[in-house]
Amino acid sequence: MNLFENARDDKENRPLAFRMRPRSLDEFFGQEDIVGENKLLRRAIKADRLQSLIFYGPPGSGKTSLAQIIALETKANFVKLNAVTSGVKDIREVIKKAKSDKDIYNKKTILFIDEIHRFNKSQQDALLPSVENGTVIMVGATTENPYFEVNSPLLSRSRIFRLNELSADNIFSILKNALNDKERGLGELKIDIYDKDLKFIAELADGDARVALNTLELAVLTTPQNKNGIIKIDKDIIEDSMQKKIINYDKKGDNHYDIVSAFIKSMRGSDPDAAVYWLARMIVAGEDPRFIARRVVIHAAEDVGLADPTALILAESAARAVEQIGFPEARIPLAEAVIYIASAPKSNSVIKAIDSAVNYVENNHQDKVPVHLRDSHYSGAEDLGHGLNYKYPHDYPDNYVKQNYLPDNISNKQFYQPGSLGREKQTAEFLRYLHEKHDKGED
Repeated sequence: MNLFENARDDKENRPLAFRMRPRSLDEFFGQEDIVGENKLLRRAIKADRLQSLIFYGPPGSGKTSLAQIIALETKANFVKLNAVTSGVKDIREVIKKAKSDKDIYNKKTILFIDEIHRFNKSQQDALLPSVENGTVIMVGATTENPYFEVNSPLLSRSRIFRLNELSADNIFSILKNALNDKERGLGELKIDIYDKDLKFIAELADGDARVALNTLELAVLTTPQNKNGIIKIDKDIIEDSMQKKIINYDKKGDNHYDIVSAFIKSMRGSDPDAAVYWLARMIVAGEDPRFIARRVVIHAAEDVGLADPTALILAESAARAVEQIGFPEARIPLAEAVIYIASAPKSNSVIKAIDSAVNYVENNHQDKVPVHLRDSHYSGAEDLGHGLNYKYPHDYPDNYVKQNYLPDNISNKQFYQPGSLGREKQTAEFLRYLHEKHDKGED
Protein backbone atom coordinates (compact mmCIF):
# COMPACT_ATOMS: atom_id res chain seq x y z
CA MET A 1 0.00 0.00 0.00
CA ASN A 2 1.21 3.48 -0.80
CA LEU A 3 1.84 5.10 2.55
CA PHE A 4 0.44 8.39 1.30
CA GLU A 5 -2.50 7.29 -0.83
CA ASN A 6 -5.09 8.30 1.77
CA ALA A 7 -3.45 11.61 2.63
CA ARG A 8 -6.07 13.62 0.78
CA ASP A 9 -9.01 11.69 2.28
CA ASP A 10 -7.62 12.08 5.80
CA LYS A 11 -6.58 15.69 5.35
CA GLU A 12 -8.87 16.98 8.04
CA ASN A 13 -7.92 14.22 10.46
CA ARG A 14 -4.16 13.99 9.92
CA PRO A 15 -1.72 16.60 11.27
CA LEU A 16 0.03 18.77 8.71
CA ALA A 17 3.41 17.34 9.74
CA PHE A 18 2.17 13.82 8.89
CA ARG A 19 0.63 14.84 5.57
CA MET A 20 3.73 16.70 4.44
CA ARG A 21 6.17 13.83 4.94
CA PRO A 22 8.37 13.66 1.83
CA ARG A 23 7.40 10.95 -0.65
CA SER A 24 10.75 10.79 -2.41
CA LEU A 25 14.34 11.81 -1.94
CA ASP A 26 13.68 14.80 -4.19
CA GLU A 27 11.15 16.10 -1.64
CA PHE A 28 13.48 15.48 1.30
CA PHE A 29 15.17 18.56 2.77
CA GLY A 30 18.45 18.52 4.68
CA GLN A 31 20.97 15.76 5.41
CA GLU A 32 22.76 16.42 2.13
CA ASP A 33 25.88 14.74 3.50
CA ILE A 34 24.14 11.36 3.49
CA VAL A 35 21.36 11.60 0.88
CA GLY A 36 22.75 14.25 -1.46
CA GLU A 37 23.60 13.44 -5.05
CA ASN A 38 26.02 10.52 -5.32
CA LYS A 39 26.07 9.99 -1.55
CA LEU A 40 26.15 6.44 -0.22
CA LEU A 41 22.64 6.20 1.22
CA ARG A 42 20.98 7.72 -1.84
CA ARG A 43 22.84 5.29 -4.09
CA ALA A 44 21.87 2.35 -1.90
CA ILE A 45 18.19 3.34 -1.87
CA LYS A 46 18.06 3.95 -5.61
CA ALA A 47 19.83 0.67 -6.33
CA ASP A 48 17.70 -1.24 -3.78
CA ARG A 49 20.91 -2.52 -2.20
CA LEU A 50 20.36 -1.76 1.47
CA GLN A 51 22.03 -3.30 4.47
CA SER A 52 20.78 -2.82 8.03
CA LEU A 53 20.81 0.83 9.04
CA ILE A 54 20.48 2.94 12.16
CA PHE A 55 19.36 6.56 11.78
CA TYR A 56 20.51 8.58 14.75
CA GLY A 57 19.49 12.21 15.21
CA PRO A 58 17.33 14.74 17.04
CA PRO A 59 13.52 14.87 16.79
CA GLY A 60 12.18 16.23 13.51
CA SER A 61 15.38 15.65 11.54
CA GLY A 62 13.83 13.15 9.11
CA LYS A 63 14.52 9.66 10.48
CA THR A 64 10.99 8.30 9.99
CA SER A 65 10.61 10.16 6.70
CA LEU A 66 13.73 8.49 5.32
CA ALA A 67 12.40 5.11 6.40
CA GLN A 68 9.12 5.74 4.59
CA ILE A 69 10.97 6.90 1.48
CA ILE A 70 12.86 3.60 1.57
CA ALA A 71 9.50 1.83 1.72
CA LEU A 72 8.30 3.66 -1.37
CA GLU A 73 11.46 3.44 -3.46
CA THR A 74 12.61 -0.12 -2.77
CA LYS A 75 10.99 -3.36 -3.82
CA ALA A 76 11.00 -4.88 -0.34
CA ASN A 77 8.14 -5.46 2.04
CA PHE A 78 8.06 -2.78 4.70
CA VAL A 79 7.08 -3.51 8.30
CA LYS A 80 7.11 -0.90 11.06
CA LEU A 81 7.43 -1.58 14.79
CA ASN A 82 7.64 0.92 17.61
CA ALA A 83 10.01 -0.16 20.36
CA VAL A 84 7.74 1.38 23.00
CA THR A 85 4.79 -0.90 22.20
CA SER A 86 6.44 -3.95 20.62
CA GLY A 87 8.05 -6.96 22.27
CA VAL A 88 9.97 -10.11 21.42
CA LYS A 89 6.76 -11.82 20.27
CA ASP A 90 6.14 -9.09 17.68
CA ILE A 91 9.72 -9.34 16.45
CA ARG A 92 9.48 -13.11 16.04
CA GLU A 93 6.22 -12.84 14.09
CA VAL A 94 7.80 -10.36 11.68
CA ILE A 95 10.87 -12.55 11.28
CA LYS A 96 8.74 -15.66 10.62
CA LYS A 97 6.78 -13.85 7.90
CA ALA A 98 9.96 -12.36 6.42
CA LYS A 99 11.62 -15.78 6.24
CA SER A 100 8.57 -17.21 4.50
CA ASP A 101 8.48 -14.36 1.95
CA LYS A 102 12.17 -14.75 1.29
CA ASP A 103 12.03 -18.53 0.84
CA ILE A 104 8.84 -18.65 -1.24
CA TYR A 105 8.80 -15.37 -3.17
CA ASN A 106 12.45 -14.26 -2.88
CA LYS A 107 11.03 -11.07 -1.40
CA LYS A 108 13.08 -8.94 0.99
CA THR A 109 11.63 -7.39 4.15
CA ILE A 110 12.65 -4.06 5.62
CA LEU A 111 11.87 -3.90 9.33
CA PHE A 112 11.69 -0.31 10.56
CA ILE A 113 12.04 0.03 14.34
CA ASP A 114 11.21 3.45 15.71
CA GLU A 115 12.91 4.40 19.00
CA ILE A 116 15.13 1.34 18.83
CA HIS A 117 17.02 2.54 21.92
CA ARG A 118 13.98 1.52 23.98
CA PHE A 119 14.45 -2.16 23.11
CA ASN A 120 16.08 -4.01 25.99
CA LYS A 121 18.95 -6.44 25.54
CA SER A 122 16.76 -9.51 25.03
CA GLN A 123 14.68 -7.72 22.39
CA GLN A 124 17.80 -6.59 20.56
CA ASP A 125 19.27 -10.09 20.81
CA ALA A 126 16.11 -11.52 19.23
CA LEU A 127 16.81 -9.41 16.14
CA LEU A 128 20.45 -10.34 15.78
CA PRO A 129 20.33 -13.72 13.96
CA SER A 130 17.85 -12.48 11.35
CA VAL A 131 19.82 -9.30 10.74
CA GLU A 132 23.02 -11.32 10.44
CA ASN A 133 21.65 -13.87 7.94
CA GLY A 134 19.73 -11.27 5.93
CA THR A 135 16.22 -12.48 6.72
CA VAL A 136 15.33 -8.85 7.47
CA ILE A 137 16.99 -5.58 6.67
CA MET A 138 16.65 -3.60 9.87
CA VAL A 139 16.26 0.17 9.81
CA GLY A 140 16.38 1.57 13.33
CA ALA A 141 15.64 5.15 14.35
CA THR A 142 16.83 6.70 17.60
CA THR A 143 17.35 10.07 19.23
CA GLU A 144 19.93 8.50 21.56
CA ASN A 145 23.55 7.79 20.77
CA PRO A 146 23.43 4.19 19.47
CA TYR A 147 26.92 3.54 20.78
CA PHE A 148 25.47 3.92 24.28
CA GLU A 149 22.05 2.30 23.78
CA VAL A 150 22.34 -0.42 21.11
CA ASN A 151 24.08 -3.76 21.66
CA SER A 152 27.55 -4.00 20.14
CA PRO A 153 26.77 -7.11 18.01
CA LEU A 154 23.80 -5.31 16.44
CA LEU A 155 25.85 -2.17 15.90
CA SER A 156 28.60 -4.10 14.15
CA ARG A 157 26.08 -5.45 11.64
CA SER A 158 24.50 -2.07 10.90
CA ARG A 159 25.54 1.06 9.08
CA ILE A 160 25.02 4.11 11.29
CA PHE A 161 23.96 7.40 9.73
CA ARG A 162 23.88 10.48 11.91
CA LEU A 163 21.21 13.03 11.00
CA ASN A 164 21.77 16.61 12.08
CA GLU A 165 19.26 19.22 13.13
CA LEU A 166 17.67 20.80 10.09
CA SER A 167 18.87 24.29 9.31
CA ALA A 168 16.49 27.23 9.49
CA ASP A 169 16.72 27.44 5.68
CA ASN A 170 15.66 23.78 5.37
CA ILE A 171 12.67 24.34 7.63
CA PHE A 172 11.73 27.55 5.82
CA SER A 173 11.58 25.58 2.56
CA ILE A 174 9.45 22.89 4.20
CA LEU A 175 7.02 25.55 5.47
CA LYS A 176 6.80 27.17 2.02
CA ASN A 177 5.97 23.79 0.49
CA ALA A 178 3.25 23.24 3.07
CA LEU A 179 1.72 26.64 2.29
CA ASN A 180 1.71 25.96 -1.46
CA ASP A 181 0.71 22.28 -1.55
CA LYS A 182 -3.01 22.05 -2.38
CA GLU A 183 -3.20 18.26 -2.09
CA ARG A 184 -1.59 17.63 1.28
CA GLY A 185 -0.83 21.06 2.68
CA LEU A 186 -2.54 24.41 3.16
CA GLY A 187 -2.54 25.52 -0.47
CA GLU A 188 -6.35 25.60 -0.75
CA LEU A 189 -6.54 28.29 1.93
CA LYS A 190 -5.88 32.00 1.46
CA ILE A 191 -3.07 32.59 3.92
CA ASP A 192 -1.23 35.88 4.24
CA ILE A 193 2.12 35.50 6.01
CA TYR A 194 5.40 37.32 5.39
CA ASP A 195 8.54 35.34 4.64
CA LYS A 196 10.20 36.97 7.65
CA ASP A 197 7.51 35.45 9.87
CA LEU A 198 7.97 32.03 8.29
CA LYS A 199 11.68 32.40 9.01
CA PHE A 200 10.73 33.30 12.59
CA ILE A 201 8.93 29.94 12.91
CA ALA A 202 11.91 28.20 11.37
CA GLU A 203 14.24 29.74 13.94
CA LEU A 204 11.96 28.98 16.88
CA ALA A 205 11.61 25.35 15.79
CA ASP A 206 15.23 24.70 16.79
CA GLY A 207 15.94 22.26 13.95
CA ASP A 208 12.68 20.30 14.32
CA ALA A 209 10.51 20.33 11.18
CA ARG A 210 7.61 18.72 13.03
CA VAL A 211 7.50 21.57 15.57
CA ALA A 212 7.57 24.13 12.76
CA LEU A 213 4.72 22.51 10.82
CA ASN A 214 2.63 22.02 13.96
CA THR A 215 3.10 25.70 14.85
CA LEU A 216 2.09 26.86 11.38
CA GLU A 217 -0.94 24.59 11.36
CA LEU A 218 -2.11 25.72 14.79
CA ALA A 219 -1.67 29.37 13.80
CA VAL A 220 -3.77 28.85 10.66
CA LEU A 221 -6.52 26.75 12.28
CA THR A 222 -7.02 29.16 15.19
CA THR A 223 -7.02 32.39 13.19
CA PRO A 224 -10.36 33.44 11.66
CA GLN A 225 -10.60 34.67 8.09
CA ASN A 226 -11.07 38.39 7.55
CA LYS A 227 -13.94 39.76 5.47
CA ASN A 228 -12.01 38.94 2.30
CA GLY A 229 -11.60 35.30 3.31
CA ILE A 230 -7.90 35.73 4.09
CA ILE A 231 -6.17 34.23 7.12
CA LYS A 232 -3.54 36.74 8.18
CA ILE A 233 -0.71 35.35 10.33
CA ASP A 234 1.68 37.70 12.12
CA LYS A 235 4.46 37.34 14.67
CA ASP A 236 2.14 37.68 17.69
CA ILE A 237 -0.01 34.79 16.46
CA ILE A 238 3.09 32.69 15.83
CA GLU A 239 4.45 33.32 19.33
CA ASP A 240 1.08 32.47 20.83
CA SER A 241 0.92 29.26 18.78
CA MET A 242 4.44 28.26 19.74
CA GLN A 243 3.75 29.20 23.39
CA LYS A 244 7.32 28.62 24.55
CA LYS A 245 10.42 27.56 22.80
CA ILE A 246 11.00 23.97 23.88
CA ILE A 247 14.34 23.44 25.58
CA ASN A 248 16.00 20.63 23.63
CA TYR A 249 17.60 18.83 26.52
CA ASP A 250 17.10 15.20 27.53
CA LYS A 251 18.83 14.55 30.83
CA LYS A 252 19.54 10.97 29.80
CA GLY A 253 20.15 11.56 26.12
CA ASP A 254 22.97 12.45 23.80
CA ASN A 255 22.06 16.15 23.73
CA HIS A 256 22.61 16.16 27.47
CA TYR A 257 26.22 15.11 26.97
CA ASP A 258 26.70 17.60 24.14
CA ILE A 259 25.60 20.52 26.34
CA VAL A 260 27.74 19.35 29.25
CA SER A 261 30.65 19.07 26.82
CA ALA A 262 30.07 22.62 25.57
CA PHE A 263 29.88 23.80 29.20
CA ILE A 264 33.20 22.19 30.13
CA LYS A 265 34.94 23.32 26.95
CA SER A 266 33.77 26.91 27.49
CA MET A 267 35.29 26.96 30.99
CA ARG A 268 38.47 25.34 29.68
CA GLY A 269 38.56 27.89 26.87
CA SER A 270 38.42 30.82 29.35
CA ASP A 271 35.09 32.12 28.02
CA PRO A 272 32.97 33.03 31.07
CA ASP A 273 30.06 34.29 28.93
CA ALA A 274 29.71 30.99 27.09
CA ALA A 275 30.20 29.01 30.30
CA VAL A 276 27.37 30.91 32.02
CA TYR A 277 25.14 30.45 28.95
CA TRP A 278 25.54 26.65 28.98
CA LEU A 279 25.07 26.68 32.75
CA ALA A 280 21.79 28.52 32.24
CA ARG A 281 20.72 25.99 29.58
CA MET A 282 21.16 23.18 32.09
CA ILE A 283 19.43 25.07 34.90
CA VAL A 284 16.40 26.00 32.80
CA ALA A 285 16.12 22.42 31.51
CA GLY A 286 15.95 21.09 35.05
CA GLU A 287 19.34 19.42 35.27
CA ASP A 288 20.22 18.01 38.70
CA PRO A 289 22.28 20.79 40.37
CA ARG A 290 24.44 18.16 42.07
CA PHE A 291 25.47 16.85 38.66
CA ILE A 292 26.45 20.37 37.56
CA ALA A 293 28.38 20.92 40.79
CA ARG A 294 30.32 17.68 40.33
CA ARG A 295 31.36 18.70 36.83
CA VAL A 296 32.51 22.11 38.11
CA VAL A 297 34.60 20.49 40.88
CA ILE A 298 36.20 18.05 38.43
CA HIS A 299 36.97 20.83 35.97
CA ALA A 300 38.55 23.00 38.66
CA ALA A 301 41.03 20.21 39.44
CA GLU A 302 41.52 18.97 35.90
CA ASP A 303 41.86 22.17 33.87
CA VAL A 304 42.80 24.89 36.36
CA GLY A 305 44.63 22.73 38.84
CA LEU A 306 47.70 24.19 40.47
CA ALA A 307 47.69 27.29 38.27
CA ASP A 308 45.09 28.56 40.77
CA PRO A 309 44.31 26.14 43.63
CA THR A 310 41.61 28.53 44.87
CA ALA A 311 39.42 27.38 41.97
CA LEU A 312 38.97 23.94 43.54
CA ILE A 313 38.16 25.51 46.92
CA LEU A 314 35.51 27.74 45.33
CA ALA A 315 34.07 24.82 43.35
CA GLU A 316 33.82 22.73 46.52
CA SER A 317 32.11 25.62 48.29
CA ALA A 318 29.57 25.90 45.46
CA ALA A 319 28.93 22.15 45.66
CA ARG A 320 28.25 22.43 49.41
CA ALA A 321 25.92 25.38 48.77
CA VAL A 322 23.97 23.27 46.28
CA GLU A 323 23.48 20.59 48.96
CA GLN A 324 22.50 23.11 51.63
CA ILE A 325 20.21 25.52 49.83
CA GLY A 326 19.22 23.98 46.47
CA PHE A 327 17.76 25.80 43.47
CA PRO A 328 16.95 28.53 42.62
CA GLU A 329 19.35 30.20 45.07
CA ALA A 330 22.18 27.74 44.38
CA ARG A 331 22.44 29.10 40.85
CA ILE A 332 24.35 32.07 42.30
CA PRO A 333 27.29 30.25 43.96
CA LEU A 334 27.40 27.89 40.98
CA ALA A 335 27.66 30.83 38.60
CA GLU A 336 30.31 32.41 40.83
CA ALA A 337 32.43 29.27 40.69
CA VAL A 338 31.91 28.87 36.94
CA ILE A 339 32.90 32.47 36.18
CA TYR A 340 35.95 32.23 38.46
CA ILE A 341 37.10 28.98 36.88
CA ALA A 342 36.53 30.22 33.32
CA SER A 343 38.55 33.36 34.11
CA ALA A 344 41.39 31.58 35.94
CA PRO A 345 44.76 30.63 34.44
CA LYS A 346 44.70 27.07 33.14
CA SER A 347 46.93 24.07 33.71
CA ASN A 348 46.33 20.37 33.12
CA SER A 349 49.61 19.35 34.76
CA VAL A 350 47.83 17.55 37.61
CA ILE A 351 45.79 15.18 35.45
CA LYS A 352 48.77 14.61 33.16
CA ALA A 353 50.93 13.76 36.16
CA ILE A 354 48.54 11.27 37.73
CA ASP A 355 47.59 9.68 34.39
CA SER A 356 51.24 9.33 33.46
CA ALA A 357 52.01 7.71 36.82
CA VAL A 358 49.02 5.36 36.63
CA ASN A 359 49.94 4.35 33.09
CA TYR A 360 53.51 3.62 34.17
CA VAL A 361 52.39 1.57 37.18
CA GLU A 362 49.92 -0.44 35.09
CA ASN A 363 52.45 -1.28 32.42
CA ASN A 364 55.69 -1.85 34.30
CA HIS A 365 57.09 -4.16 36.91
CA GLN A 366 56.47 -2.95 40.46
CA ASP A 367 59.77 -2.52 42.27
CA LYS A 368 60.13 -2.64 46.01
CA VAL A 369 60.13 0.50 48.15
CA PRO A 370 63.74 1.66 48.68
CA VAL A 371 65.04 0.61 52.07
CA HIS A 372 65.59 4.15 53.35
CA LEU A 373 61.91 5.00 52.67
CA ARG A 374 60.41 1.98 54.41
CA ASP A 375 58.49 2.28 57.65
CA SER A 376 60.80 2.20 60.65
CA HIS A 377 58.25 2.85 63.40
CA TYR A 378 57.83 -0.73 64.62
CA SER A 379 59.90 -3.12 66.67
CA GLY A 380 62.45 -4.95 64.57
CA ALA A 381 62.39 -2.50 61.65
CA GLU A 382 65.87 -1.27 62.54
CA ASP A 383 67.23 -4.82 62.45
CA LEU A 384 65.91 -5.08 58.88
CA GLY A 385 67.62 -1.84 57.93
CA HIS A 386 64.34 -0.06 57.27
CA GLY A 387 64.73 3.71 57.29
CA LEU A 388 68.52 3.48 57.35
CA ASN A 389 70.20 6.54 55.81
CA TYR A 390 66.90 8.40 55.44
CA LYS A 391 67.53 12.15 55.49
CA TYR A 392 64.92 14.25 57.31
CA PRO A 393 64.36 17.33 55.06
CA HIS A 394 63.67 19.71 57.96
CA ASP A 395 67.23 19.18 59.19
CA TYR A 396 68.58 20.86 56.07
CA PRO A 397 68.54 24.41 54.61
CA ASP A 398 65.31 25.31 52.80
CA ASN A 399 63.82 22.15 54.36
CA TYR A 400 65.14 20.21 51.39
CA VAL A 401 67.82 17.62 50.77
CA LYS A 402 68.52 15.65 47.68
CA GLN A 403 67.66 11.96 48.01
CA ASN A 404 65.85 9.36 45.96
CA TYR A 405 62.14 8.90 46.65
CA LEU A 406 61.40 6.54 43.71
CA PRO A 407 62.42 2.94 43.09
CA ASP A 408 66.06 2.81 42.06
CA ASN A 409 65.40 1.87 38.45
CA ILE A 410 63.29 5.00 37.84
CA SER A 411 65.07 7.42 40.15
CA ASN A 412 65.08 10.13 37.49
CA LYS A 413 61.52 9.58 36.23
CA GLN A 414 59.46 12.79 36.01
CA PHE A 415 55.66 12.63 36.02
CA TYR A 416 54.79 16.19 37.03
CA GLN A 417 55.62 19.00 34.61
CA PRO A 418 54.66 22.36 36.14
CA GLY A 419 52.72 24.77 33.97
CA SER A 420 53.82 28.31 33.24
CA LEU A 421 50.79 30.30 34.43
CA GLY A 422 49.47 31.62 37.72
CA ARG A 423 50.54 30.05 40.99
CA GLU A 424 52.14 27.15 39.14
CA LYS A 425 54.68 29.50 37.62
CA GLN A 426 55.89 30.22 41.16
CA THR A 427 55.88 26.48 41.92
CA ALA A 428 58.06 25.80 38.88
CA GLU A 429 60.48 28.54 39.90
CA PHE A 430 60.69 27.20 43.47
CA LEU A 431 61.37 23.62 42.35
CA ARG A 432 63.97 24.90 39.92
CA TYR A 433 65.65 26.86 42.72
CA LEU A 434 65.80 23.79 44.98
CA HIS A 435 67.24 21.59 42.30
CA GLU A 436 69.76 24.09 41.00
CA LYS A 437 71.03 25.01 44.48
CA HIS A 438 70.92 21.77 46.40
CA ASP A 439 71.44 19.22 43.65
CA LYS A 440 74.87 20.81 43.19
CA GLY A 441 75.72 20.09 46.79
CA GLU A 442 75.37 23.64 48.11
CA ASP A 443 73.54 22.44 51.26
